[in-house]
Amino acid sequence: MVCTATLARAEEEPGLAADKSHYSLFNPTPTGQMREFQTDRPDQTEGPYTVDAGHLQVEMDLVTYFYDRRNPEHVTREALVVADPTFRLGLLNDVEAQLITTSFVYQETRFRDTGASDYRSGSGDTILRAKWNLWGNDGGDTAFALLPYLKLPTNTRRLGNRYVEGGLILPLTVKLPLDFELDLMTEFDVLRNGDDRGYHLESANSLALHRDLIKDRLNAYIEFYSAVSRDPHAGPVETVDTGLLLLVAENVQLDCGVNIGLTRRAINYNPFVGLTVRF
Repeated sequence: MVCTATLARAEEEPGLAADKSHYSLFNPTPTGQMREFQTDRPDQTEGPYTVDAGHLQVEMDLVTYFYDRRNPEHVTREALVVADPTFRLGLLNDVEAQLITTSFVYQETRFRDTGASDYRSGSGDTILRAKWNLWGNDGGDTAFALLPYLKLPTNTRRLGNRYVEGGLILPLTVKLPLDFELDLMTEFDVLRNGDDRGYHLESANSLALHRDLIKDRLNAYIEFYSAVSRDPHAGPVETVDTGLLLLVAENVQLDCGVNIGLTRRAINYNPFVGLTVRF
């Protein structure tokens, strides 16, 4: 338990953070002690900060579009995803649980060699994740977390494979001079092989540089993402990404951006518009 004197000193001395370790899902963090509004979207680099204990944050693409033509399969793929929410629930001061679902996917594949087309629509997979912040959640120039995940094959109409997959994500944030912020991520995945026989390891690294254009209101970022796979049927995936984040209310954020593929295995263009709400 935190004593009243500690809270009083924290209010009088800005450099002294209040002890929030006793807050939990059933003993929520008071509004006045909640940390700065932080989101994991819209860049591909995950963040190390967790949602305050007892609070819910919902992050989603309102709509996202994928276009891919420059690939080894000689096909043109287009996809539209509507409402793919991530539910982030604070369990403890430094631990949160996440549930990711994809409500609606429309996918079209055109085979350039034959002229045939394949159309599919349905729902996507379900992903369970947990984030444990190891340091920097409530202050400091760096922050780091562990983010394991498990993918459950709940997709319909063959909009994914039929196998459980998982991995571990390691996000790090470093605050830089001149109000810049650098987000870095390393990820290790165990994924199903492209020939549907066995599993392979895949790793990804990314970095995103953020800066406010309008302080505490409008933020911009540029990002580089790279993934390599030990699956012989897959090649490297590299993208350069950019976007804007607009805080429209104290706990409501809109965002937009585009991910641009640099390699043949990467999606050519992926523009999106998203929303985050904290409760």
